[in-house]
Amino acid sequence: MYIATTRRSDQAGGVATAGTARVSARAVPANVIALGAVSLFTDISSEMVTAVLPTYFVLTLGLSPLAYGLLDGTYFGVTALVRLLGGQVADRTRRRKLVAGTGYGLSAACKLGLPLVGTSITGLGLVLAADRTGKGLRTAPRDALISLSTPPADLGRAFGVHRAMDTVGAFLGPLAAFAVLWATHDAYDAVFVVSFCVALFAVLLLALYVRDHQDPPGPRRTATLKAAFGLLRLRPFRRTCVAATVLGLLTVGDTFVYLLLQQHFDIPLQYFPLLPLGTAGAYLLLAVPLGRLADRVGPFRVFLGGHVALLGAYAIAAAPSGAHLPMVVVLVAVLGLLGLFYAGTDGVLMAAAGPLLPAHLRTSGLALLQTGQAGARLVSSVLFGAGWMLWGADRALFVMGVGLAACLVVARRLLPGRTADDLDSPDPSKVTA
Repeated sequence: MYIATTRRSDQAGGVATAGTARVSARAVPANVIALGAVSLFTDISSEMVTAVLPTYFVLTLGLSPLAYGLLDGTYFGVTALVRLLGGQVADRTRRRKLVAGTGYGLSAACKLGLPLVGTSITGLGLVLAADRTGKGLRTAPRDALISLSTPPADLGRAFGVHRAMDTVGAFLGPLAAFAVLWATHDAYDAVFVVSFCVALFAVLLLALYVRDHQDPPGPRRTATLKAAFGLLRLRPFRRTCVAATVLGLLTVGDTFVYLLLQQHFDIPLQYFPLLPLGTAGAYLLLAVPLGRLADRVGPFRVFLGGHVALLGAYAIAAAPSGAHLPMVVVLVAVLGLLGLFYAGTDGVLMAAAGPLLPAHLRTSGLALLQTGQAGARLVSSVLFGAGWMLWGADRALFVMGVGLAACLVVARRLLPGRTADDLDSPDPSKVTA
């Protein structure tokens, strides 16, 4: 269970040197592949549901854009509340696999909750909140396991491979939802039940094939909440958190962009679940190459470049009604740029942050970073939903794009494009409280 790759390596007797270089075979660890398989099937399950919810909420139940923005914001807001909890429990108990498995199991159970609550907005909101609680619990322990299972020099590649496998699931999920709706004549309950079965299989894969990380021998250091926030004393990590949070404030959720495209081109509702396939396809193709690029040129440069792609997607998505661009051109460009954005930011940011953190607080640190992003995207969803109602979708997206461009300038000053090893910082291993 290895994926072989090659890279330039400066090594002599196992110790890096400046004067020698050779090509050596590398492999993505089996644990990363196993976690990728778990994420693949989990994403099939979650994307089956995600693909049908926008039209179900807005076009079937008649929610306003602001109400949908509030509901969509629970996806990010709830995870912001529980990510730190999950990170703390995982670091304190050193049971990262167990915490991640609890999150995967909770999300799986929520798939059965959706048909049980029917069309109750309150019930749907509670089920989505529980589902996002599961995601919040599992994400940081999973990423910590990837980081701790991989040599630092290969983290970009490892996260790229994992995110590529994850994206295969994101690609297949909407197709599965489309197939179930077609076979059952638009029976949403059938989508939810099939989604549950796939999620349950992912939990089984985690239990059987993922191995927990064994901490090195030595004195056991307690992972406290105070120590987790103390990580912000590390200058590179603090700047990374600030930059990611600032950019998250102007990141519009994909479903809003898809609804905007549907509005522009009057895309039939039965084809709406297929729009995420373009994003997933581009992400799948680019995740590993951009991960390898991050290993070579530095993850922060790739991270900023991904947000430039997002800015391009905003510009094109807001233009078609005025510029009369062909539908195919707009769809290919917007969905492709969204995929490029995710390939250049999601796993790349975790690969950049991992080496900045001590092993005994790795999960808590990544959870802290993800919490800032999740909270920022909650605010972004609400702001964009309100802007849509006040100014219309095109103008609201234009305003968000201008804000994103300004935030990119700020983030560029915080993250000047250098690798983590070049940034001045206290020794992360000495952070204890």
